[in-house]
Amino acid sequence: MSFSDLSATFFNNLLPIMLIAGVGYLLGNRLSIDARSVGRVLFYFFSPVLIFNLLYTNQLPLGEILQTMGIAASVIAVVGALVLAAGWIFRIPRPLLMAVLLTSMFANTGNYGLPLVTFAFGDGGAAHASLYFVATSVFFNSLGVLVASLGHLRFREAILALFRVPTVYAGVLGLALNQLHIQLYLPLAHAVQLVANGTIPLMIILLGLELTRVQWANSLPLVGLSTGLRLLVGPLVGLTLAALFGLPPLARQADIVQASMPSAVSCTVLAEEYNLEPPLVTSIVFASTLLSPLTLTPLLVLLRG
Repeated sequence: MSFSDLSATFFNNLLPIMLIAGVGYLLGNRLSIDARSVGRVLFYFFSPVLIFNLLYTNQLPLGEILQTMGIAASVIAVVGALVLAAGWIFRIPRPLLMAVLLTSMFANTGNYGLPLVTFAFGDGGAAHASLYFVATSVFFNSLGVLVASLGHLRFREAILALFRVPTVYAGVLGLALNQLHIQLYLPLAHAVQLVANGTIPLMIILLGLELTRVQWANSLPLVGLSTGLRLLVGPLVGLTLAALFGLPPLARQADIVQASMPSAVSCTVLAEEYNLEPPLVTSIVFASTLLSPLTLTPLLVLLRG
């Protein structure tokens, strides 16, 4: 693994994403854009349409779709179990534990992971990365909402909050229309495609906007715990599960990269929406995003070798 391999991988795959995020950061500083409002528009409109479109247009066999979703669910479950074990050992208070759980389980597989896999492994890798993103989005907008709600709400109230999340319905509808081979009315199909095409760039801009609002939390050990789980444990879990699942080469590369991404910027939206330790959540997202090139660059070189 030479320095030239590492530098070429960084400049060709990671730097383009960081440049767009940098634009979002500059806009946030200069124009005082309300990142929470942008995040809510993404959460309630753009993301559901993107999830619907990815599932509706995906051409992979149902078996591969379920396999990729299975490995995504397994990564979330393993990392979540590690967080809960740490919470029990160190007696972490529930709101703080839920914040660490949310940011550790859910990686930035959309506005960071999707373009990164596309740059590194082409359209074939992107097809599997899209499925991984869909799976994590469905879990994020169901289990993630539950985790965020449990920071302050009772279990019954948290369960009821799931039924107000549009992405879950969009995913089910997209997969159903795909499997039933139902064609959308052409104007509607064009509208869906327009929104879907704009979602990922807007997500990257939101990433930059969110980084302008970082409030460093006092719980730096918890920031380190979640960041370490995402950037160091995530790749190990991904490599292990990819071997156990017997994934084909492109699926293996895409899924391992997706399992290794930093914390999802959408976690900051849920933290604000449900008042779940926003300073801690934004600190984790910032730290893991800032440090991610140090782990993702050698990982990409390894996977392409």
